Amino acid sequence: MDTSYTFESESLYQVICGIGDSQIPMWETRLKVKLIPRGKSLILQGDSDYVRVAGETFQRLEENFRKRPDKTNFSAFDIDYMINQAKDTSKGWPTPGSKEFETDGVSGDWSPKEKLFVTFKGKPIFPRTKNQEHFVESLKKNYITVAMGPAGTGKTFLSIATACRMMQTGEVDRLVLTRPAVEAGENLGFLPGDLTQKVNPYLRPIYDALHECIGFEKTTEYISVNKIEIAPIAFMRGRTLANSFIILDEAQNCTLPQLKMFLTRFGKNSKMAISGDATQIDLSQGRSGLEKTVHTLRGLNGIETIFFGREDITRHHIVEAIVRRFEENEGLFEKR
Repeated sequence: MDTSYTFESESLYQVICGIGDSQIPMWETRLKVKLIPRGKSLILQGDSDYVRVAGETFQRLEENFRKRPDKTNFSAFDIDYMINQAKDTSKGWPTPGSKEFETDGVSGDWSPKEKLFVTFKGKPIFPRTKNQEHFVESLKKNYITVAMGPAGTGKTFLSIATACRMMQTGEVDRLVLTRPAVEAGENLGFLPGDLTQKVNPYLRPIYDALHECIGFEKTTEYISVNKIEIAPIAFMRGRTLANSFIILDEAQNCTLPQLKMFLTRFGKNSKMAISGDATQIDLSQGRSGLEKTVHTLRGLNGIETIFFGREDITRHHIVEAIVRRFEENEGLFEKR
């Protein structure tokens, strides 16, 4: 079956095709049809069912695109994410016209409601999946939010962006960012320098996120006047953190006593975000306290846990493929 789809939005058409039509092979794989670019149109060739679904997919993508508050932030990831919502990963595409396609398909059912934060370069930051939006909403309404999920799902970055926004609006006075100083499977020995220089390598991901949100100069200024404090979790003992947005990153590398200590630092007019990936634990077996903490806190008012999946990965698309492959082969080598 051959048909064509003409895009109303040239911007969306360019995102789908990519520079020099470089993205076309990826969409052909995802949609299971052959795509031939012609002006602002795509010629669709293949099985009639898949061609029909592909045409409806493009139509619904345009509906979503028109609803987005900032068109410049619409990327190939957003398209791929919405395509994934229309697919049952174990069975392939739903049958066109089926109830599954009508209710769960790629559509205007979800698009970001508002900008979360605007970086120092003027780039708007949006939650880019339903779970990310749920996470941001939880950070705003709850005292403590725990985020569990694989790498690349925006757990740390969205926490820091939300914290920067709250500090800008005066909802909190400062940011306190911490993570355990645990080496990733190797012993680096004694590091040179003073205490700050010794722990900085472990906290580099936090600095990177801050630099992207508010820039190097503003980060340095806020640290110098103690509006931003970055320290290992061991430095949290004995403190009461009031009027603060407190972020614990890499929480899967904390023991249960450490997490209990950290949680009880919570003070008045504060928010707390805890993020971790239970599949990337660098502690010896059985020492991580993250999953036990999530179970212990379940059902408490003011505390919510958000579970991210690989469909929420917003880094390079190869990261999602890597996570998927490791999940598929989990336990394979232990059996040998």
